[in-house]
Amino acid sequence: MFRRPGPFAVVLPVKSPGTGKSRLSMLRDAERALLAAAFATDVVDACLRTDGVAGVLVVSDDEEFAATLAVRGAGTCADPGGGLNAALRHGAAVAHDVRPDLRPVALCADLPALVPADLAAALAVVAAEAGPCFVRDTDGTGTTLYTAAYDDFDPRFGAGSADAHAGAGARPLPGALSTLRRDVDDADGLAAAIALGMGPSSTAALHAIGPVPGPAR
Repeated sequence: MFRRPGPFAVVLPVKSPGTGKSRLSMLRDAERALLAAAFATDVVDACLRTDGVAGVLVVSDDEEFAATLAVRGAGTCADPGGGLNAALRHGAAVAHDVRPDLRPVALCADLPALVPADLAAALAVVAAEAGPCFVRDTDGTGTTLYTAAYDDFDPRFGAGSADAHAGAGARPLPGALSTLRRDVDDADGLAAAIALGMGPSSTAALHAIGPVPGPAR
């Protein structure tokens, strides 16, 4: 599961693609599922090309889709239920059982433009930090990455997560980190990710879908 050199274990929560990206309402259900699956695939691939990442553990309620990410080199475990933060805590515990020397890094699976250089830059700062850290999303209110030593690992994803993490003592990481901050929740986010340049799986999914209506104004 964690075969690469480095001090970090990425914990990636992945919903069943059929239930994800509901706010991309301009797309059909099957198109949203295709994109959600492609986003997660590109994130796994980017992580496994990032210096410092020992491996990726996918926590998912979709065993069949998780198996496709395992083929790409990720470890997998079942989502225990109880919401996103419970899934992340469970994933961190599974990773800790396997490699207690690794620091867990919770990462969102909807970062289709993520490039290894941005993730590596963030982790380089984390490596010099003793305490919890997080990355604000482009909008400034959400969180795309959270990390802490295992004993202090307390993710607070959800509405207003950036303030929740900061309020709990986590340090916001500096720097542009544009592809790491660019999550995709809605049409605006998708348009911005396309402008940054998405990974190959997401690009292929978009080509299969065809022209995507722009954000409503």
